[in-house]
Amino acid sequence: MASGVDVDSECLNVFQDLKLKKKYAYIVYKLSDDMKQIVIDQAVEKGTYEEFIKSLPKDDCRWAVYDFVYNTSDGERHKILFYSWSPDTARIKSKMVYAASKDALRKKCDGVFTEIQCTDLSEVAFQTVHDKVNRMSA
Repeated sequence: MASGVDVDSECLNVFQDLKLKKKYAYIVYKLSDDMKQIVIDQAVEKGTYEEFIKSLPKDDCRWAVYDFVYNTSDGERHKILFYSWSPDTARIKSKMVYAASKDALRKKCDGVFTEIQCTDLSEVAFQTVHDKVNRMSA
């Protein structure tokens, strides 16, 4: 909590529903309007990866947890990924507060396979993320 930002308890409850109950495809988190608390921006029960990408704002930062599904020679795999979205077009203050506050949320998301740092759409593209997950799973 280096930035003094707190995590709303509902953030953890919804994350547990994604992780344990597979209730959500993804969760997008944001800072509250007063920038003092991390809250849920949206929790989506069924959604494609393309819809997830479109849900990330073009000019502001977000964090997200996504139940990433991909195929291997052994069959379908699921990995829970933590995204730190900080587009180049976001305001500097927003980028700084989001970066300083990330660990407050990240530490509560136990069971995440890896973190995806992304500043533009190429870094969040399915194939880019798939390649990273595949390398780490080998």
